Amino acid sequence: MKTREEALKYGDSPSKRIYEAVKKIPYGHVATYSQVAEIAGDKKMARAVGNALHKNPDPDNIPCFRVVNAKGELAGEFAFGGPVAQAKLLEAEGITVSDGKVDLSKYQWRID
Repeated sequence: MKTREEALKYGDSPSKRIYEAVKKIPYGHVATYSQVAEIAGDKKMARAVGNALHKNPDPDNIPCFRVVNAKGELAGEFAFGGPVAQAKLLEAEGITVSDGKVDLSKYQWRID
């Protein structure tokens, strides 16, 4: 993990690390906010993940719709059209959404 000084020197930021982590979520899978936070370098910043994704500057290349909560629930305030839009994007990748939830045992990205 980089020190704060190294991060600032190289133009790194928590949001940038979050966006890079979200880009790694494979097609047809989801990750939880806490998973993204951990991949981004700080498992305690799950709330920051939500804030960063709400401000996603490049939704075509940063698939924030693949991020769900720890129960598999879709984002109630999905930044780009609400949970209905998020569900449609997930379903387009073959992910079944039922009652606003995704089955994590089936679709959660398993990081080895």
